[in-house]
Amino acid sequence: MKVADAMTPGEEVVTVSLPGTRDDVLEYLQERGFSSVPVVKDSDDGATYRGLISREDLIKHPDEDQLAVLVREVPTVSADDDLEDAAATMVSESARRLPVVEGDSIEGILTVTDVIRAIARGDIDGETLVGDLASRDVNTTYIKVPLPIVEREIFYANVPYAVVLDEDASLAGIVTEVDIIEVARVVEGEAGTGDSVANQDDEWMWEGIKAVGNRYIPTRNVEIPAEPVSKFMTDDIETVSTRVNAKDAAQMMIREDIEQIPLVSGDELVGIVRDINLLEALYE
Repeated sequence: MKVADAMTPGEEVVTVSLPGTRDDVLEYLQERGFSSVPVVKDSDDGATYRGLISREDLIKHPDEDQLAVLVREVPTVSADDDLEDAAATMVSESARRLPVVEGDSIEGILTVTDVIRAIARGDIDGETLVGDLASRDVNTTYIKVPLPIVEREIFYANVPYAVVLDEDASLAGIVTEVDIIEVARVVEGEAGTGDSVANQDDEWMWEGIKAVGNRYIPTRNVEIPAEPVSKFMTDDIETVSTRVNAKDAAQMMIREDIEQIPLVSGDELVGIVRDINLLEALYE
């Protein structure tokens, strides 16, 4: 199966153009729920592909506004490449979207979801059991943790989700980067260079830093609501057992529009099946 058989064609790919601002990208990601957006440079000869900007880039560089600085190069593929080879590139490069490029023109986008659809349809192998593919290392958080802290937990864990546990350490919900970006907003303001980041009496104070002055600098930032993660998580959770195969898991992901499914044994959380895990079976 070729990339062309699974990719999103160029006429359906939404791009942002240089020059532009982070607000353009944030609006696109919030509306579409995608993890990244292709960037092009328009000219009289057409649009030239320049790279991608991801939701992680926006959060990691909150004070940077210009797309030209935020854009980064990622691996690309051609429409004639083998789909399983492209899937291997996604896994090895941790790339959820591969621009399909011919010369300097973007011909389409191949996403992890495109490959998952091919697995769900039975177009490529989906017989491997998810128990053999799932990660046993699960990123978790507590149900009462404020969302900005959960965002940092997700960032430092380098995964796009956090499984939420209740007071009994039982599975209560799941929150994803998409959930966070949907409620984030870019704000103008001032930041103190020496004030404390938390009061000694704050319930979620991690570290108190004594104020050393009143110097302020203008800043732009991504503001995330400081409310418990329970308000933003999905609590109607789909789960799978170790005996489910990749095809069935892929069908569930497409049907429920999700990127990861908790792996359970009885009522016990034992792992996580991410969509990228299903791609790993294609070249083993």
